[in-house]
Amino acid sequence: MGHSCYDLTDSDRRAWNAGKKVGTKRPLKPRQIWAIRFFLDRELRLRDRALFDLAIDSKLRGCDLVKIKIGNLVVGPEVRTRAMVIQQKTGRPVQFELMSDVRSSLLAWPGATRRNSR
Repeated sequence: MGHSCYDLTDSDRRAWNAGKKVGTKRPLKPRQIWAIRFFLDRELRLRDRALFDLAIDSKLRGCDLVKIKIGNLVVGPEVRTRAMVIQQKTGRPVQFELMSDVRSSLLAWPGATRRNSR
């Protein structure tokens, strides 16, 4: 009896995850976080620095982080101290505090206050 072309045990193909680290990753160490912040500051990547600080402090999933609107964080020339997001995975609202690093990064990013003032 012949083998099916869909039989994965008989193929000579290499598995997609062979030689790759798959699964849960270790959290960033404080030293790594500061190195990333230093790099973003040195390269004057203000938007990326604001998003990175927001990601670290809020502990949101990436899919929830990219859906946040500037208007939810910035009101006029001021940055809110708390914000709320509805999680995509669970559908539940999550409230988080915007720490001073995030607020200063958002204020340093010209696009944050300019977009909200329209």
